[in-house]
Amino acid sequence: MKSGLKVSILLVLMLSGHPSASAETLEGALGRAYENNPQLNAERAAVRQADENVAQALSGYRPTISGTATLGTQYTDTTVVVPQPDATPSGPSRNSAGANQTATFRGRTTPRGGSLNVSQNLFDGYQTGNRTRAADVQVLAARESMRAVEQSVLLSAVIAYMDYLKDAALIKVQESNVRVLARTLTDGRGRFKNGDITRTQLWQIEAQLASGEASLHEARASLMAAEANYRRVIGVEPSDLSAGKPADHFLPDSLQVALEQSLTRNPMVGAASYGVDVAVLQIRIAEGGLFPTLVLQGSVQAFEDQNILTPRLFAGTVALGLTLPLYQGGKEYSAIRQKKEAAVQQRFSLDEVRDQVRANVTQFWGQLDASRSRTEAAERQVRAAESALDGVNGEARAGQATTLDVLNAQQALVTARISLVSAQRDRVVTSYNLLAAVGGLSAAALKLPVQVYDPSVHYHQVRDSWFGLRTTSGQ
Repeated sequence: MKSGLKVSILLVLMLSGHPSASAETLEGALGRAYENNPQLNAERAAVRQADENVAQALSGYRPTISGTATLGTQYTDTTVVVPQPDATPSGPSRNSAGANQTATFRGRTTPRGGSLNVSQNLFDGYQTGNRTRAADVQVLAARESMRAVEQSVLLSAVIAYMDYLKDAALIKVQESNVRVLARTLTDGRGRFKNGDITRTQLWQIEAQLASGEASLHEARASLMAAEANYRRVIGVEPSDLSAGKPADHFLPDSLQVALEQSLTRNPMVGAASYGVDVAVLQIRIAEGGLFPTLVLQGSVQAFEDQNILTPRLFAGTVALGLTLPLYQGGKEYSAIRQKKEAAVQQRFSLDEVRDQVRANVTQFWGQLDASRSRTEAAERQVRAAESALDGVNGEARAGQATTLDVLNAQQALVTARISLVSAQRDRVVTSYNLLAAVGGLSAAALKLPVQVYDPSVHYHQVRDSWFGLRTTSGQ
């Protein structure tokens, strides 16, 4: 059974040893997921959309300018009354001397011209300022949501990486088990011919081998699923993966510190907090509907041949417009009450998120302690099962143990190795679960070998932009 012992040692080293120079590391896989995962890239685009809301809100401070131009053709047939000095303006038309005269104008003209209109908002009940502040806070909330998606993607990458390692290791366990049972069956057939064991004992070996082969096929199917999930999350095929290590050195030293950090660093808490701020600003925006509005308007019009009697027209206007909302059916008051209730809802949602985050941190902290103990116990279990199998084999050769005893010991060793592989996988995944709950699972915090995405670059590009259609993607 020395070969079985070597397999167990190699299994432990595969999950806890040092990576080779050409092997894919967990950090490298996380970097690939950070750069290539479509869900995270979509969330970055969503943040860029939120940036545009600030530019749109700031447009309320800027003038609006519109122009019109007209060109057409017109036929006119007009009869007008030309009053005489001794005729009353409303008197009937007469053809005698001193009476009103009529004149007829007929002809075709080409009216053309244009106008330029400028409107500048001077006061709108502070709505533009509050909309701008709300849009800025919404950008911060969107960034927190992006951080939450980043944590989710990186955590999914950790799970995909460790699941592939686990399933690959389980195949080695099952292959080793099948090889041992196949040799046992070959030896058993020879011993059966010599009369050393019964047919029933031979059938027990065959049944155990069939069970091991079925488990091997299941392990291979599980590895195929893990490989597909790895490709989906990380974006490449898994190849020569090195050991996955826990994130213990990124974690807080105590549960109390972890709870405190989670309430300030967890992106879900941050997004909910900004949601409360946005809800308060929405109240102020709604209250702005009760204020008067003041607008400065100016226009210039110029027309040629507008009609047969007006060969040229030019007009310029500048005016102040003041609107006083006296009563509009109570809609504004209802909107204010509605926004206040929305703010109350957001505060309760923030409390709920905080409670959930605290519960998650406590849960994962306990699971991490349990996984450490479980891994140590599984290692002891493997060592004991290997020694027990060696002992039972020796007893069987001396006639002090049956074939069933040997098969049971072999199955106990397989179970112990499976438990060790699962415990090592859970040990790594749980540490990253806790790191995500605390809010520290990010490319920057992990120092991944990638260019960290900076959402503020696009924000400053578009915030004060007055013109332009091109986006960062070149569209």
